[in-house]
Amino acid sequence: MYLVDFFKLLSTHKTSNRMKLPYLHLLIIAFTTTQLTSQSTASKQVKQFSITAPQLNTSKTIWVYLPSEYEKSEKSYPVIYMHDAQNLFDATTSYVGEWEVDEYMDTLIDNQSIIIGIEHGNEERINELTPYKHEKYGGGKGDSYLKFIKNTLKPHIDVSYRTKSETENTTIFGSSLGGLISFYAAIKYPETFGTAVAFSPSFWINPEIFEMVASTDIPKTSKFYFLAGTDEGETMIPKLEEMLKLLKFKGVKETHIENHIVEGGQHNEKLWATNFNKAYDWLNKKP
Repeated sequence: MYLVDFFKLLSTHKTSNRMKLPYLHLLIIAFTTTQLTSQSTASKQVKQFSITAPQLNTSKTIWVYLPSEYEKSEKSYPVIYMHDAQNLFDATTSYVGEWEVDEYMDTLIDNQSIIIGIEHGNEERINELTPYKHEKYGGGKGDSYLKFIKNTLKPHIDVSYRTKSETENTTIFGSSLGGLISFYAAIKYPETFGTAVAFSPSFWINPEIFEMVASTDIPKTSKFYFLAGTDEGETMIPKLEEMLKLLKFKGVKETHIENHIVEGGQHNEKLWATNFNKAYDWLNKKP
């Protein structure tokens, strides 16, 4: 229920070679693919499995969307890693409405992708999705979360499905704190995540990220997509504009940055759901 988390915080803040898994590594993965219940609104292309996350001392439920033609073809596909999987595909698990990612993907014939949704850890969400500890709100386990994606989940996905595993075909995508950690991932681990999509990124909670970007060499191939609404609080647009200015100063090409400001847009699922298709189309735009 991360909108509750956000508003609670905001109210006090004014503002390819395929990787092969070693046999022993396979033993630590609890892999149980399941179909979703009949009450679910998720597409038949969506399945779930559970995987051990040793970096977080827990296990994670993972949602997998496979293109509609996946079983009938031998093609390999780009992969998008998304946070807060409970809100992406299924109205029965979402907090206040799903993104309908699967419904949109089911309409596509070309430019299809595999979508990997990672469930948030409920009370651990702030810990997992913030790279730095906040004096008041805590957090700061974002690197452990990203190492889980990079070192455990991604190798498993690449060996289990027909993926295009190269950096340029790997995107990380999220909203709010998920937008923050997605952006951080592309800066910290550009060899893994070639593109970050950051909807309503909560830069205010971890201002250290500006210092990190200023001191980091950003590959010329890295790409960034941003979205924010004008009614998301006093700091959202100014902080985003500050980051855009910094990225350009660091040499990121204009063509590798896309920024959309939605007039009247609020910090909620409606904003993110109605703009998923535009971000996805940008990801698949021919150079």
